[in-house]
Amino acid sequence: MKIRTGWFIRAVFAAALLATGSAWAQKPGGVLKIQHMDTPPSASIHEEATVSVAVPFMGVYNNLVLFDQHVAKNSLESIVPDLATKWAWSADGKQLVFTLRQGVKWHDGKPFTAKDVQCTFELLLGEGKLRRNPRAAWYSNVEKVTATGDFEATFQLKERQPALLALLASGYTPIYPCHIPSADMRRKPIGTGPYKLAEFKMNESIRLVKNPDYWKPGRPYLDGIEYTIIADRSTRMLSFASGKFDMTFPTDLTVPLWKNMMKDAPHVKCTMRDTAVSTNLIVNREVPPFDDPKIRRALALTLDRKAFIDILSEGESSLGGVMLPPPSGVWGMPPEMLKTIVGYDDVPANREKARELMKEAGYGPDKRLKVKVSTRNIATFRDPATILIDHLKHIYVDGELEVIDTSIYYNRVFKKDYSVALNLSGTAVDDPDVGFFEGYACGSLRNYNGYCNPEMTKLFEEQSREPDQKKRLKMVWEIDRKLQEDIARPIIYHGRAAGCWQPYVKGVVLHSNSIYNGTRFEDVWLDK
Repeated sequence: MKIRTGWFIRAVFAAALLATGSAWAQKPGGVLKIQHMDTPPSASIHEEATVSVAVPFMGVYNNLVLFDQHVAKNSLESIVPDLATKWAWSADGKQLVFTLRQGVKWHDGKPFTAKDVQCTFELLLGEGKLRRNPRAAWYSNVEKVTATGDFEATFQLKERQPALLALLASGYTPIYPCHIPSADMRRKPIGTGPYKLAEFKMNESIRLVKNPDYWKPGRPYLDGIEYTIIADRSTRMLSFASGKFDMTFPTDLTVPLWKNMMKDAPHVKCTMRDTAVSTNLIVNREVPPFDDPKIRRALALTLDRKAFIDILSEGESSLGGVMLPPPSGVWGMPPEMLKTIVGYDDVPANREKARELMKEAGYGPDKRLKVKVSTRNIATFRDPATILIDHLKHIYVDGELEVIDTSIYYNRVFKKDYSVALNLSGTAVDDPDVGFFEGYACGSLRNYNGYCNPEMTKLFEEQSREPDQKKRLKMVWEIDRKLQEDIARPIIYHGRAAGCWQPYVKGVVLHSNSIYNGTRFEDVWLDK
């Protein structure tokens, strides 16, 4: 067994920094007031697929391991212990053993044990045990998880999977209690985290309070966190700039809004970063006439990606395939490769090809295709959807915008209750084992448009097993290229966004290559 010890060195270094004199500056107490853009569909992280859930409820839970909350860029090197104190791989890479922390209690006072780890993964691995299981594809290589003692849990894998630890470190992988039914976790979740849920009011607020029995001494500093739901983004910006809130939602500011904030409230702290969220086109392949590949290809060819980027982010967003482009992303195709992919270059020529395809499918100037373009009812979805509708007009398609509330949007796309949709898809961990399996593997719940190519799934599995990272990178580029040319789910652009906070809010580190893993907020404190 190979034992991971790098976390220990980082912990000693962090302790040394505290010993130099910074520790006493942190003031306990106070309630952090954060804006939220819409009502989360539930509090059950394992059953949802939106940052609207991950951000406010990550502080309720713990993971086995976690991306270091003080390090902005997630990587295998930044993974630290959480409910596990150490871990070890078997020589063949097919077994991962975690030694668990003792003395941890659930919010209701019951003790945490390895059985809870086993129960959590029985939910994730067992078909039909959760209302929905958006990330089941993450764990398709896990044979079983067993409690091999009260404080030892063992993952048995079908094949070697070096990236598994990164999946376990995501904010999307909390440990659930055995003794609480999964249905109860949607409105009254019980965790081991630094905060307990006090109140969850639809369309109003989410209120967390300090867990006085948290296993980490001295944490959290805050007495609580209040997320206030404000649907209108202009109202959110004005109320934050005027000082009514301590923090914006961590991804709320587009590039233009961020620039305005810097002008209107230059005293506030902000960070603009890549979000690991792609804006993409999803098309229901099972509904006529979109079961015709000619029409799907035409829809992809009419996209002017640069226009989206210029209009929405003043040129700041990035072109890419499935994986987050460099330099923020590790696995994204290089620009010179991206330019060779059909649809990424000559927009006028692409649209001419698209019109030819539409005519072959029976449409043209005298017979236009009418379609509802569905999207989620928040600005980051609505704004690009209106641009998409304009682009569709170039190929004899008349789109009508259909906005859908967050509480039902994901139910609709999970059930494929749409024809054409402008969607945003977050990749919670910058690794192909998330990007490929979750979005493109046959049968994955988050494979919203039903793309299924068994040969591609085999390639996904091959890259996952590859221990040589340079060789794996070349495999990933080729897979990504094939997915784009196959019109699996046309990626329009990869977004950037900012979060802002008042200068008296200390200890905030918003992660730079994923918006899903950095809102534990146990180290945040208020200097006022």
